[in-house]
Amino acid sequence: MEVLTDLLAASIRLAVPVILTSIGLTYSERSGVTNIGTEGMMLLGAFAAVTVTRVTGNLLLATATAMLAGGLLSLIHAYVSVTRRANQIVSGFTINLLALGLTNVLHAWLTTGTRARVILYPVLTPDALRQLPFLGPVLLGQRAIVWLAIVLPLVAAWVLYRTTWGLNIRAVGEHSRATAAAGLPVFRLRYLAVLISGVCAGLGGSALALADLGYFVPGMTAGRGFIAQAAVVVGRWNPLLVAVACLLFGAGNALQVRLQMFESSIPYQFPVMLPYLLTIIAVAVGSVGRTAEPKELGKPYNPQEES
Repeated sequence: MEVLTDLLAASIRLAVPVILTSIGLTYSERSGVTNIGTEGMMLLGAFAAVTVTRVTGNLLLATATAMLAGGLLSLIHAYVSVTRRANQIVSGFTINLLALGLTNVLHAWLTTGTRARVILYPVLTPDALRQLPFLGPVLLGQRAIVWLAIVLPLVAAWVLYRTTWGLNIRAVGEHSRATAAAGLPVFRLRYLAVLISGVCAGLGGSALALADLGYFVPGMTAGRGFIAQAAVVVGRWNPLLVAVACLLFGAGNALQVRLQMFESSIPYQFPVMLPYLLTIIAVAVGSVGRTAEPKELGKPYNPQEES
């Protein structure tokens, strides 16, 4: 029982950065804009969060800075792909390369001597509740950012399906010309959706760095931005299902860590592949049958073109 609760707790904790990133990405893709650059936005967010925490010791300021960093990168992507109508995949990969190079240079410049851990997000629940069987270690003992990752998909789903603004976001990703004909600002809606994806990716990077590690490592996202992309597909662009898909990656990641603890002749690289292998399988299975992909996903809107 203890092994199971430990595995579940780790699965939730490891899924949090991907959940936060994928929820914002759902909005971007629902508006018709593919944002492959979430990997770089997460990376810059993680670097910003650790740096600001080390300098100020203020976790709220560090989190806000991480979200700002991801948002600024997303605005670059929005300008290139929405305003200039450039290829969205190329723009996203360029963002990833920019963030990787920038964080490597800044990390080498700012890091001197031994690497010291910064403070982590706190656990807000009282000690008495953390001692409860099962719920204590699995949920109530988690750090504050985990609770945000639990609430955010619920709020995101409500906004997307129960509000006029959410309807507008879905409409612009399905038929941008009809949306424009109805008098809605297509460019503004897509900009805002891409900005949300960048802010959430920065928040995901902050969770990656400050929920467990407490320091920055170059390239520490290790493909989590792309895992978020896969989770959106597996979850069929529904925030609640996307969050469940992210938990699959978290479970695979937690399992591979525990498999490495056992002495075995199997190279450690094979357990490391497990979460990514599970993601590939989930994408393959989730793609079978009718797809819920927005009809204009990846297609730029040009108001001068004839319909």
